[in-house]
Amino acid sequence: MHIVRTLPELRARLAPHRCPAFVPTMGNLHEGHLALVRQARPLGDATVASIFVNRLQFLPHEDFDTYPRTWESDCRKLEAAGCDVLFAPDEATLYPEPQTCKVHPDGALADILEGHFRPGFFVGVCTVVMKLFACVQPGVAVFGKKDYQQLMVIRHMARQMALPIDIVGGETQRADDGLALSSRNGYLSPAERAEAVQLSKALQAMADAVRVGDRDLSAIEARAARALTQRGWQPDYLVLRRRADLQPPVGGAPLGPLVALAAARLGATRLIDNLEIDV
Repeated sequence: MHIVRTLPELRARLAPHRCPAFVPTMGNLHEGHLALVRQARPLGDATVASIFVNRLQFLPHEDFDTYPRTWESDCRKLEAAGCDVLFAPDEATLYPEPQTCKVHPDGALADILEGHFRPGFFVGVCTVVMKLFACVQPGVAVFGKKDYQQLMVIRHMARQMALPIDIVGGETQRADDGLALSSRNGYLSPAERAEAVQLSKALQAMADAVRVGDRDLSAIEARAARALTQRGWQPDYLVLRRRADLQPPVGGAPLGPLVALAAARLGATRLIDNLEIDV
């Protein structure tokens, strides 16, 4: 695996390749990231990953400074997963001057759910992803479905900007008990880790209710939120949305493909998860 830190190095290393497959990350890698790298490998003529903790997508009270940096472990994992090139720029390389030109995604998709509770988050995401796309110039980019709204926002951005990049979604990787793998799981105490599986169980209960014919979606959402709250969680949202646009289903219309999405705080750790539902 070649590790490059500057744009000239990156472009020289990728010059022979017509269709790199790209997996952007913020490091602190787990099996979910590595599954995306393995998924990317047959999709391009070089497999590229990036590690960059993007300041633009952290709110002032969030954990940018304390976000885990696990460089040596990340490098070993990426090499074992078959990554060909690791692009690891510092802030001065990716943001050599204040980034006043930013990508503002469609508010109908980006200002709801995560965008409502983390204002400006998707501006930061889209800006850094667009910049990384300009650096790597991939033909394919793979993003995890675990960050479901992020995947949809990036797909929409790529389509609107006519980017010649195929945006591919990777399935959520889970621990044996069902907890979605996440870098932030490392913040959980042992007791919290045992409790954390209740988030995926709440989503499963929502999906089960829909599948058996319950069409009172507001009541399903309220039950899920109440169940977590009674266990000491602080839910931001547990909702059922149309998979096509993350909007609430229209009353009386056929439901079609749905996705249950959740974000909730357990102690000091905020966890997100989702589950697709075919109706």
